[in-house]
Amino acid sequence: MRKLTIHELNRLTVEDFKNTEKFPLCVVLDNVRSLHNVGAAFRTCDAFAVNKLWLGGITGRPPHREITKTALGSDESVPWEHAPDVPALVARLRAEGWQVVAVEQTTGSVPLPAFQPAPNQPLALVFGNEVFGVDDAVLGHCDAAVEIPQFGTKHSLNVSVTVGVLVWDVLTKWGVTAQAAP
Repeated sequence: MRKLTIHELNRLTVEDFKNTEKFPLCVVLDNVRSLHNVGAAFRTCDAFAVNKLWLGGITGRPPHREITKTALGSDESVPWEHAPDVPALVARLRAEGWQVVAVEQTTGSVPLPAFQPAPNQPLALVFGNEVFGVDDAVLGHCDAAVEIPQFGTKHSLNVSVTVGVLVWDVLTKWGVTAQAAP
């Protein structure tokens, strides 16, 4: 066994990536304060060909040195937009036909293993602030909430880790494989 070289990985150029079909999945960051978490979200969205990354409220935006450091260039490849009013954004996404799911521990949240995303409906996943989670005003506009079961002493995971877990889970539940990427 040996590591593959960068040429053997056969990665797309930024321009080619921008022109490829993306999955009907978007990520919404609701007031995420850490610029490193924002950069990591960009990187995850690039890795899994997410349709769009929404940077909501106070969430930092490129260009910024700390985002770029973590994003490793994916802040140039991933389609993104700033939305100052996250509840209005979520309401708009729902009106446009997106299923909107908060990733949050709520009285009605569904454990991730039991969550089944609609197979033919675009999905928006909303991730909240590192301390306060998804804002209550945003939760009121979501179709559902999902949570990752945890078994330790802490009640949450880092938001950048959570983005990776949820995006991968959705793609696998949609039956995506390396051979069936968009």
